[in-house]
Amino acid sequence: MSAPLIADRLAHRLNWQDLDPLAIAGLIQLARLEDLQGHGLSAPPAQKGDVTSAVIQSGSKLASARLMAREDLVTCGIPMVQMVLDAYGEGALFQPACVDGTACAKGDLLGTLTGPSKVILEAERVLLNFLQKLSGVSSLTAEYVKAMGDSRTRLLDTRKTTPGFRVLEKYAVACGGGFNHRIGLFDRVMLKDNHLAADEAGSGEALARLVISARQRWPELVIELEVDRLDQISPSLDAGVDVYLLDNFTQPDLHAAIDLIGEKAATEASGGITIESLATLAAVGLDFISTGATIHKSTWKDIGLDWDE
Repeated sequence: MSAPLIADRLAHRLNWQDLDPLAIAGLIQLARLEDLQGHGLSAPPAQKGDVTSAVIQSGSKLASARLMAREDLVTCGIPMVQMVLDAYGEGALFQPACVDGTACAKGDLLGTLTGPSKVILEAERVLLNFLQKLSGVSSLTAEYVKAMGDSRTRLLDTRKTTPGFRVLEKYAVACGGGFNHRIGLFDRVMLKDNHLAADEAGSGEALARLVISARQRWPELVIELEVDRLDQISPSLDAGVDVYLLDNFTQPDLHAAIDLIGEKAATEASGGITIESLATLAAVGLDFISTGATIHKSTWKDIGLDWDE
């Protein structure tokens, strides 16, 4: 298989249907229990539930509220809003005004909520937390993708994710225009520096042996090899590597590595990637650039829930 075909095979974006609704519902329930019952505290609180909303006499009265973008953003988490409302009670409905991946301007309507005021009040913070966090990831990813211009190089995420939120954060990267690297340790053989050190496989010949062994054991999986020197590439070129991860290579060495690898494998640059360096790297001719920054450097977006009078 040629390098372009390998790259196309790996260019995957999670969509909402790829996510397990039971796993998402479990995260929502955990967030709900934190808010209503102090889940995670060693001593349970004396009072449970929303003690503030309990003093409101019209909790069953139908109400209406609007989700609004208070700054420019790319949306992510819209399908979760109804799931959060359902976790807090019956009768509350969400009518979305956009879909995930939509570029919204400050002041744009994201959707309308109607239903019992008690349900909306209790669910407000949790549904905003999910939306603001995930929209922060999708929005920063969109900025990184834009910085790459019209290059054929694709932007990948990494496994640097919030524990428990991996599939949601990777989905948010996809909503922002990025692509998803491996989901976990199970779906790709990825021989990195620590694996090589643990196996004492520092030489190119030793790397080749590891690749051959991996190919024999997992013939159906993609095999990726991390290298940090040019001299590690040649001995492993015919061993069955699908992707070379070129870790912290200088720009001249990236050019040399791409020429050396040719059509035998796809190429991925990683390490020290910044939004300022993306345009230059995207012009080198790589298949992929991977960075965890779109997740771990993202900031929450300002989304408000405005109550209708």
